[in-house]
Amino acid sequence: MSEHVKCLIIGSGPAGYTAGIYLSRAEMNPLLIEGMQPGGQLTITNEVENFPGYPGGSSGPVIMEDIRQQALRVGTEMRTGMVTSVDFSSRPFHCIVDNEDEIVADTVIVATGANARWLGLPSEQKFRGFGVSTCATCDGNFFRNRTTVVIGGGDTALEDALYLSKLCTKVYIVHRRDQFRGTMALQKQVLATVNIEVVWDTVPVDIVGEQQGFIKKVTGLQVKNVKSGEEKTLAVDGVFEAIGVTPVSDLFKGQLDMDEQGYIITQPGTCRTSVEGVFAAGDVQDPNYRQAIIAAGTGAIAGIEAGRFLLA
Repeated sequence: MSEHVKCLIIGSGPAGYTAGIYLSRAEMNPLLIEGMQPGGQLTITNEVENFPGYPGGSSGPVIMEDIRQQALRVGTEMRTGMVTSVDFSSRPFHCIVDNEDEIVADTVIVATGANARWLGLPSEQKFRGFGVSTCATCDGNFFRNRTTVVIGGGDTALEDALYLSKLCTKVYIVHRRDQFRGTMALQKQVLATVNIEVVWDTVPVDIVGEQQGFIKKVTGLQVKNVKSGEEKTLAVDGVFEAIGVTPVSDLFKGQLDMDEQGYIITQPGTCRTSVEGVFAAGDVQDPNYRQAIIAAGTGAIAGIEAGRFLLA
């Protein structure tokens, strides 16, 4: 089976759905392939307070379903499935869905997002969204005047700890080495912050918590000193893992220019990639912010740019 579309959107989430809204309103009849996780990472976030339009906060799944329904209402066609191969060597572009169906597209928007790296601790997934997070900016406010721990030693971990230190009574940083990998300016700020305590040469062993019915809460992080072998439990209310994210971009290697981490490179101030007619939006091209509202914003930019490209 082969079909032709004006614009193919690869991936859902805030970026993909928003691109669909803009292209549909421009009467470009986009086709969106939702991928393995329709709605993206926000669908595994229980509480969201920083997405505009929800003054009382909401759950990630509710917000994403609202955006999805808006995209459907204005005419975005959506299908379940995975884009399994692409050929961007010439226009129109040829994309294969589920190793079977061919989509020939005049333009393509890549909105495949990024996946947080997890530690693989025994209780990690049990408490994910109930005290375990990979985004201090997103979830830090829920731990105001409490004790939290950040796991990691790079810039993201240091920035998260500094952010949390303004909200929390105490912030631990657990790092497996005896020195940070982050920039010296951030290191100095962290070490000078009185309510941040660094636990050096230490790795997390497990997350400790309680569960009553559907209610779960984190009560501690079990850690082990890599030199002495000593184990102890830090009494904390929240665990923030800052060990990085991985952009979902393997499909486009050799097709689009990427940085060394795998983020798709876009021209400054735009969503244009190294291939004319292919655009990238959301976390797959954003190594800095990782916020749903910014992904939605770049989705709007990609939708506008793709529409203009089609009209040129």
